[in-house]
Amino acid sequence: MQNIINNLYSDYFSGELSRSEFEGLLYNYFFENQDKTSLSHWKRDEYEDYISWFYPKLHKVIDSYRDTGASFEAFITRFILVSSREYRVRLTSKAVTEYSVWCATVPDMYQAGQYHGQHVHEEPPVYIHKNIEKTITNLTIDKKGRRNTRRLLALIIKCYYYVSEDFAEKIAPKLGVEKKILLDMLKKIRIVRQKRDDSIYMMRERVNSQFLRCLVYERKLALLQENAAAHKKMLLRLNGARERLEKMRKRVMSMRTDATNKQVAQIIGIAKGTVDSSLHKLKSKWEIMSKNAYLN
Repeated sequence: MQNIINNLYSDYFSGELSRSEFEGLLYNYFFENQDKTSLSHWKRDEYEDYISWFYPKLHKVIDSYRDTGASFEAFITRFILVSSREYRVRLTSKAVTEYSVWCATVPDMYQAGQYHGQHVHEEPPVYIHKNIEKTITNLTIDKKGRRNTRRLLALIIKCYYYVSEDFAEKIAPKLGVEKKILLDMLKKIRIVRQKRDDSIYMMRERVNSQFLRCLVYERKLALLQENAAAHKKMLLRLNGARERLEKMRKRVMSMRTDATNKQVAQIIGIAKGTVDSSLHKLKSKWEIMSKNAYLN
């Protein structure tokens, strides 16, 4: 190996080989002569992946060599040894990350797939309470026995964040509102609230990323020897990441997803005071209905 590598460098240094030719010949040599490197114990497919990863670095490696007594062969052999460790660390880190992500997602996928014999891609069935229609009817009847659907309409618009198009189409007839009108109202309130909803979405995505980061740190910590410096450092990272995750979760929980009563009033076209009164009466009636249902 020593003569071949050093001879190639001499030919390059003297100008007999161009830069691209020299790099190509070095790559071919390392690719075809694994047994003559310090990585002879590696599996062949792993070694080939490493050489492919190593090749783009050859350009800088050649430029960084200085003839201070050590041959070019000794220099590049040392670099291969050091960079192979970096490559292994990168692979391990990537594997830990992928493992952690799968640990977080596979159980949910499995449960979704096993739920009543469904396939993973199918959504779970929607269960409607057997007394839902009776409940809606009771909520829309005021103390004088008159039908007042405005209260429930205000609640639907206020809770738009959790109202699907399918649910809106089903509830519209109960409210005495055309489907298109109700869907237009929901569309308008979402436009008004879009900036706020986007910030909530981004915050939840950050929480998800932080959660996965904690999983990665936990997995890395399990692979390190206790009492080692790296173990202590990783433990500090993990504890810090967990504290940050808890703070982020509390912040998300405090972010309101419902529209303000003023916004609801503007969408429906009524006074804010009317919305305040309607929602208050609806809440009071719901509490009474819930209490009676519990007693019965």
